[in-house]
Amino acid sequence: MTAATALHPLHEGDVQFRRLLEKLPAAAYTCDAQGLITYYNRRAVDLWGRAPALNSAVDRYCGSFKLFASDGTPIAHDCCWMALALRDGKEYNGREIVVERPDGSRLTALAHANPFHDGDGRVFGAVNVLVDITDRKRVEEALHLADRNKNDFLAMLAHELRNPLAPIRNGLQIMRMAGVHGTVAADACAMMERQLGHMVRLIDDLLDVSRITKGKVNLQKERVDIATVVQDAVETSRQLIEASGHSLRVSLPDKPVHVHADRTRLAQVFANLLNNSAKYTPAGGRIEMSVRRQGTDVMVSVKDNGTGIQRELLPSIFDAFMQADRSLERSQGGLGIGLSLVKGLVQMHGGSVEARSDGPGTGSEFVVRLSDVIAPEEGDPTGLAPVDSGETAYRILIVDDNVDAAVSLSMMLKLMGHETLTVHDGEAAVEAASSFRPHVVLLDIGLPKLNGYDACRRMRAIAGGEHVVLIALTGWGQDEDKRHSKDAGFNFHMIKPVDPQALHRLLGGLLVSPV
Repeated sequence: MTAATALHPLHEGDVQFRRLLEKLPAAAYTCDAQGLITYYNRRAVDLWGRAPALNSAVDRYCGSFKLFASDGTPIAHDCCWMALALRDGKEYNGREIVVERPDGSRLTALAHANPFHDGDGRVFGAVNVLVDITDRKRVEEALHLADRNKNDFLAMLAHELRNPLAPIRNGLQIMRMAGVHGTVAADACAMMERQLGHMVRLIDDLLDVSRITKGKVNLQKERVDIATVVQDAVETSRQLIEASGHSLRVSLPDKPVHVHADRTRLAQVFANLLNNSAKYTPAGGRIEMSVRRQGTDVMVSVKDNGTGIQRELLPSIFDAFMQADRSLERSQGGLGIGLSLVKGLVQMHGGSVEARSDGPGTGSEFVVRLSDVIAPEEGDPTGLAPVDSGETAYRILIVDDNVDAAVSLSMMLKLMGHETLTVHDGEAAVEAASSFRPHVVLLDIGLPKLNGYDACRRMRAIAGGEHVVLIALTGWGQDEDKRHSKDAGFNFHMIKPVDPQALHRLLGGLLVSPV
């Protein structure tokens, strides 16, 4: 008996219905109220890998094929979508299922199981249409793997790029602290610091795009004055703006406007917008930044008289790696990730960002809207209390397998008045901690012989080790890395290349007792 002639007596219209199923570009079969297969088309045989038995309890509901959920969990035949449609009398459309064929191969399909009801509403059968999506799933998995590999690559790239930056930054600070004189030396230092800062920002942006893509950015929200955030952003972007000869005008409200936001991340948003204007505005241009209340929202605008944006590009301007102008004349425009990062961070704050431009040569404006505005409170502190910047001298152990980074950091700390010792692997670090008895340890994570996490744990186990200030100094800076540092026993986590002023402030604020 063939599939075309194996008819189950339901209605006179069955022949026409089954002819229609034969023309479908998908597998299809019907069952009676007991789940016995009454009909199947040729594509069903292709999907199953063999023809099932008609009107047989052996192939009840869906044939004697092994069924699985998309996560690999086995599905009993009486729990498949056809069985549920017959039992519940409900439609189950677009439900994913995996079929294992007699040869062991598996196909993934979208099941569309729909019951037949008689005039009294009773279920007397059902039809299931299975759309083979195996190739689509393979492509999706390949894309997912490629995306994960891309994010891992970006994280590794950022980490590797940070290592050579650390001794460069330390060397610059040493030159300044050692009193290297002369206009040429001063200009060279300023130039290298600008380029170093630019590279650090690029690396941070690469990492942040990766973090946002993987949903690993956690906002540390607090009550902040938007004017303070704007000031942070302006200070971050000042060098780039001044180097391009631009004028910057900032307009703030007469009264403080407080928002519930992550101060660092929001400042990063505004700094990226200012940097974008500076890059895409010819030398000597104008940049205006304004903050204004609009009802219960606050609007932050960054406007310039630069190259502008083609109108057809406005909808995609916030896409990752998108650049409005890829010409050689604008080859210093960056990687095309800054605006994507802006959009991601603004959306995480529950806000929105919009790009406006009348076309090339007309300038551009970016407007951030934030809704999480809160009323000011009397006597509420606007910032952290200043730390004690006393010149306390510490014994500091520096551990880094990058010899240049360790030595240059040691030189810089000695110029600050501290006593230092450098070692270059984890086992030597533990030994030095026992003999040198440091107040502070600056410890890299990726070390030979013993990694930084394990070295930290062993240092804590040494007598008096509970009093030592352990600072992870590493190129790994994602939230997960910081959690690992905390779990291992580190007090602080600093990212290479460490900002000398930030390290100086941190050391100045410590209250360390002799070990």
